[in-house]
Amino acid sequence: MGTLQQQLLVLITTPLYVIVIGAEIILSNIHHTHSYTRRNTFQNFCISILSGAVDVLMRGVSLAIFAFFFNHHFFKLTHTFFYWAVLLLLVDMMHYWLHRLSHTCRLFWAVHVNHHSSSLYNFSVGFRAGVLEPLYRFAFFIPIVLLGFQPADLLLVYSITEIWAILTHTEKVRKLGWLEYILITPSHHRVHHASNVKYLDRNMGSVFIFWDKLFGTFQEELSAAEYEPIRYGLTTPLEKDTIPTIIFHEWSAIWQDLHRPGLTWKQKWLYVFGPPGWSHDGSRKTSEELREMLKRNKQKTARFPTLKTRRQTLQIERNA
Repeated sequence: MGTLQQQLLVLITTPLYVIVIGAEIILSNIHHTHSYTRRNTFQNFCISILSGAVDVLMRGVSLAIFAFFFNHHFFKLTHTFFYWAVLLLLVDMMHYWLHRLSHTCRLFWAVHVNHHSSSLYNFSVGFRAGVLEPLYRFAFFIPIVLLGFQPADLLLVYSITEIWAILTHTEKVRKLGWLEYILITPSHHRVHHASNVKYLDRNMGSVFIFWDKLFGTFQEELSAAEYEPIRYGLTTPLEKDTIPTIIFHEWSAIWQDLHRPGLTWKQKWLYVFGPPGWSHDGSRKTSEELREMLKRNKQKTARFPTLKTRRQTLQIERNA
């Protein structure tokens, strides 16, 4: 991540970020949408600095590991358009699986969760990265280096995909027509950050949306009339809104769960490596369990449209 090309990217994108964030703040004030608060924005950039510091510390390690595997690569590749196009697809696909693991394994969710803890959604939230993710992120891209793609090229393409990913964090851009079928757009990523039951753990891609459609994690953004307004943040809001709590609250919750009395070793394993929301006594629900509950209650509502079943459906969605 210390290549000349990446340094140029920083020089180019820094004023771009300043411009788009400034424009979004102005629009937010004009339209009274309250998209920003000083505290939330300060937290986003503090977390970004911490994540960046860990990333810097891991640069030498990740480059050394990439260099080792590149010395054993399978194919000799040349820099053609096809080379860069395939590299972009491979980087985005591997990031999809990194991102998906972060939503399906609680250990990795504990790292990623701070990116989802903001109840606001704006460009600055794109900088609210998982602080500890650079410690292991590189491992997902080792297969690409083994294929014969140069480590510096991989890191450059990854940096470019991150620029696009940051720019999808906004409510100010609505749907983008035919691009919705190809790219991760702001509309698709709003779904990803929503805590509504239907939207949980959906649209994991970074640049391209077809990974989600191919692997079954796609969900279109629906209008409030079709479903309900988007709620951002976690399904259970944090008790304390401090930076240490934002970063480490899930680690604390894991520790507490592991010390529950009477757990089997399998239950302890699932509290660490199972899906977020799993509980041995059913006191908490995973996203799939919540969706199944919502589906069953909607089926009951359709068959027996009583006030009670409608209230149960609404309660599931509100308590998610």
